[in-house]
Amino acid sequence: MRRKIVAGNWKMHGSNAQNRDLLSALRAGSVSLGCEVLVCPPYPYLAQVADALEGTAIVCGAQNLSQHLEGAFTGEVSAAMLADLGCRYVIIGHSERRTLFGESDAVLVAKFVAARQAGLCPIFCLGESLAQRQAGKTLEVVFEQLNSLLQVVGVEGLVDAVLAYEPVWAIGTGLSATPEEAQEVHAALRGMLSALDVDVAAALRILYGGSVKAGNAQELFVQPDIDGGLIGGASLVAQDFLAICRAAN
Repeated sequence: MRRKIVAGNWKMHGSNAQNRDLLSALRAGSVSLGCEVLVCPPYPYLAQVADALEGTAIVCGAQNLSQHLEGAFTGEVSAAMLADLGCRYVIIGHSERRTLFGESDAVLVAKFVAARQAGLCPIFCLGESLAQRQAGKTLEVVFEQLNSLLQVVGVEGLVDAVLAYEPVWAIGTGLSATPEEAQEVHAALRGMLSALDVDVAAALRILYGGSVKAGNAQELFVQPDIDGGLIGGASLVAQDFLAICRAAN
């Protein structure tokens, strides 16, 4: 059975004081959680978060990384640096990186490869815009995004990696795909991979991201192909995030 994951993406939020309070509440409330839990703070707080979570069941991840391993790339952060700080996961291809910062499929695939080389587990994001959904192109879009990765790493490159389906129109909007809509896409992604390797597809964890809240988490997580959530705003409120984690138990 695939163990569910709940990943908190703090985006560009936080301060030393706010983080201390949030992490203290998460540590206290995470004792009985059966799912895998991780938080992904902004770069400046990675060391603080990793230190605060040491000895707990919650792990630390990063929101992004450079596709370059090292060198004269001012302002960039490498996969090796993230691993050195105690990160175990890294988010790649979040819709905000794709849309706001223009990261192409080729760049995101290179980031996936860099993460793997440093021993990080990539959470590779896929998703369509509202216009693409309304045009009936959801599966075409997510298949194309996934194919860009498969053409480089092959289906075996997804072993122990994580996918996240996050419809762009549901990110930070308060809108969410219905459980049935999300399940349809998750099942299609798993079916696409099953045609290449049944075992890899069966073991691969696919998260849903897109305005997941305490009130809708359980009905999403009971879907057979939804293996947890990539949580944005709700991950900044300890009780809301813990409620979502409990829904994944």
